[in-house]
Amino acid sequence: MSRSLARQSVVVAVAAALIDAVVLGLCGVFAVAPWQTAAAITAIVAADLALAAPPRTAGVVAVAQVLVRLLAALLLHRHGFPVRFADVGFLVAGYRAGAWLAGPKSVLTMLLLCGGVATAHMLTGSNAAQDWRLLLASTVSAGCVPWLVGRYTAARGAYIADLEQRARLRQQEHRAALERAVTEERAAIARDLHDVISHHVSAIGIHAGAARLALGGAAPPAAARSLSAVESSSRAAMVDLRRQLDLLHGRDDDGQRQPGLADIDGLIEHVRAAGLEVETTVRGDAVELPDSLNITLYRIVQEMLTNALRHGDGTHARLDVEYLPKRVVLRATNPLAREPAAADSSVPRGLNGIRRRAELFGGELDYGSDAAQWHTTVSVPIGGS
Repeated sequence: MSRSLARQSVVVAVAAALIDAVVLGLCGVFAVAPWQTAAAITAIVAADLALAAPPRTAGVVAVAQVLVRLLAALLLHRHGFPVRFADVGFLVAGYRAGAWLAGPKSVLTMLLLCGGVATAHMLTGSNAAQDWRLLLASTVSAGCVPWLVGRYTAARGAYIADLEQRARLRQQEHRAALERAVTEERAAIARDLHDVISHHVSAIGIHAGAARLALGGAAPPAAARSLSAVESSSRAAMVDLRRQLDLLHGRDDDGQRQPGLADIDGLIEHVRAAGLEVETTVRGDAVELPDSLNITLYRIVQEMLTNALRHGDGTHARLDVEYLPKRVVLRATNPLAREPAAADSSVPRGLNGIRRRAELFGGELDYGSDAAQWHTTVSVPIGGS
C-alpha cells in the first residue's frame, strides 16, 4: 500500500512539473528572456517534483511553491506578459498542506499560500488587484480551497479508519463471545459424558471383574476369556473417554497425544483378548500423517476390527495397512459367520461411520463379500487431497 501511494505521488509530481513548465514556456516570454525563463522553469520543475517528497516536508514544499509563483509572476510582469500560469503544483501543495499538516503549522501554511497569491496579484497590478472582491476570491480559490479539500480528505480517511477499527473490535468481541459459548457448551457436554457414560462403563468393568472372580476356576474358559475381554475393553474405553473429555475441556493434562496408526498394536491386543486372532501386515514406508487424519485412520481400524469380531465367525481376521506415495489403504478381511441366522445379518454395522470418516478426507470405502470372506477397504489421500 505504501509503495502504491509513493508511486502515485511521483506521478502527480511529474504531471504537475510538465504542465507548469510547458504553460510557462509557451506563453512567449522565453523568446524575450531565455535565460531568466529557463531559470524560472527549472525552479518550477524542482518545486513540483518536491511534491513527491515525504508528507513531513509539506510545509517546506508549500513555501517553495509560493516563492516560485512570485518569481514567475515578476518575470512575466517585467517583460509585459499577462500573469497566467497553470498553478498545478501550487494547488497540489495547498492540498498536501491540508491533508498532512496539523495544528497551527497547517493553518500558518495555508495563510502563507493565501499571502503568496495576494502578493503576486498586487505586485503585478493584475485585474484582481483593482477590486478587493476579486482579490479575495482569487486568494481563497487558489490558497484556501485546496487546503480545505486536503483537510476534508484527511478527516474523512481518519473517520473511515475509525469505523473500520470499531468494526474489527466488534468482530473480535463477537468471535470471543462465540468461543466462550462453544467452550461452555463443550464443558457441558463433557460433564454429561462424565456423569452418564463413564459411570456405566466403569460399572460394566467392575461387574465383569466381580463375575470373573466369583466364578474363579469353575468358569468355562470361553466365559472367563469373555469376562476378561469386557474388563480390558471397559478400561480402554475409559482411557479413550477421559482423553475425549480432556479435548472437550480444552486441555491435555497428561500430555498424551491422540492414538494413531502407530498405536494399532494395542488395539489388536484388546481384540485378541476378546478371542479374535488378528494377522497384521504393513506395506510401504510409514509416513508422518496429519494428526486429524492419523486419529481418523485409527478409529477406522477400530471399527473394522469391531465389525470382524461382532459379525464374523469370531476366530480370526486379517488387517493390511499399505502406505502408497499419496494414499493410505486399510483393508480388513474376515470369514463370515457359519450360522445361517448370523449370515443373514452379516453386513457389518458401523459402515456409515467409516464412510463418513473417510469422506471427511476425500477417501473412499469399498466393502462386500467374496465366497466365505468379508472385506472392508478404505483408501484415504495423504493430506486430504
